[in-house]
Amino acid sequence: MEKSAVIKRNNVSVLGEGTQTMVFAHGFGCDQNVWRYVTPAFEKDYKIILFDYVGAGKSDLKAYDKERYDSLEGYAQDVIEICEAFDLEDVIFVGHSVSSMIGLLAAKEKPNLFNSLIFIGPSPRYINDTDYIGGFERKDIEDLLDVMDNNYLGWSKNMAPVIMGNPERPELGEELTNNFCATDPEIARQFARVTFLSDNRKDLPLISLPSLTLQCSEDIIAPKEVGEYVAKVMPNNTMMVMNATGHCPHMSAPEETIEMIKEYLNSTKVAS
Repeated sequence: MEKSAVIKRNNVSVLGEGTQTMVFAHGFGCDQNVWRYVTPAFEKDYKIILFDYVGAGKSDLKAYDKERYDSLEGYAQDVIEICEAFDLEDVIFVGHSVSSMIGLLAAKEKPNLFNSLIFIGPSPRYINDTDYIGGFERKDIEDLLDVMDNNYLGWSKNMAPVIMGNPERPELGEELTNNFCATDPEIARQFARVTFLSDNRKDLPLISLPSLTLQCSEDIIAPKEVGEYVAKVMPNNTMMVMNATGHCPHMSAPEETIEMIKEYLNSTKVAS
C-alpha cells in the first residue's frame, strides 16, 4: 500500500529525533491525542509514530471495511502496513488495552518488524472461562453490547468515567467520554464487539519477543489476574504493577507510565 494512502487512512503523525522507532497505538474509543502526556518524554531518543485506527480521530472513515475490521487481525494489518510504509524495523510497539493484542497479532505475522512489545492494561480474553479470570461473565458482555447497540452515546457517558477510574479527578472521565462520543458510533459498536468477544490466549505463547505488561493496581477492564496470566503465558514477558488505578494510566498517571517504560527499555538494553 502506498505511503500516502496509509498516512491518510490512519492519520499518521511522525515526531522525535531518534533513530529507533516507537509506535504508540491507542485503545478503544480513543485516538492518538491520548498519548500527548507520554510521548514528549521519548522524543529526544526515539522516532515516534502516532496514528488513529479507522473510525477514530482524523482517520479516513471512507477506508472503513466491515469485513476487514471484523477481527483484530484487520487492525493488526493496519499496524503492519504503517510500519512497512515507513520502512520501519526494530520497532518498540506500545499498545493500550485492545491495542496490546493488536500489536501481539502484528508481531505474530511479522516478527521481524519488532524489537519489543509494551502492553498497557492488556487482556487476551475479557470473558471468564474455566481456570481463567477475564473479569466479565458472558452475559455481562452481551448486556454491555446490547446497551451500546441501543444507545451508544448514553453508554459512553455512563461507562467512560467507570473505565477511567480516579473519580476524584472527574475531568479525566469527561475527556474519555468526549473521546468515546467523537468516535463513529457504528464503527465503535463493531470494534467493541470484536474487542470484547476476542480470545487471543493461544497467541501469547507464540511470541518470544521481549514484552512488558504494565498492570494498574485496580482496573475494572483488565484486573490483576489478567496481567498475571499474560506474564505467565508469554515466554519473555515482564510484569510491572503500577500504583496507578483505572484503565488509562497514560492519561491519569503519565509520569509513572513514562518511568516504568523507561526502566524496562533500559533494562532490556543492558540484557541485550
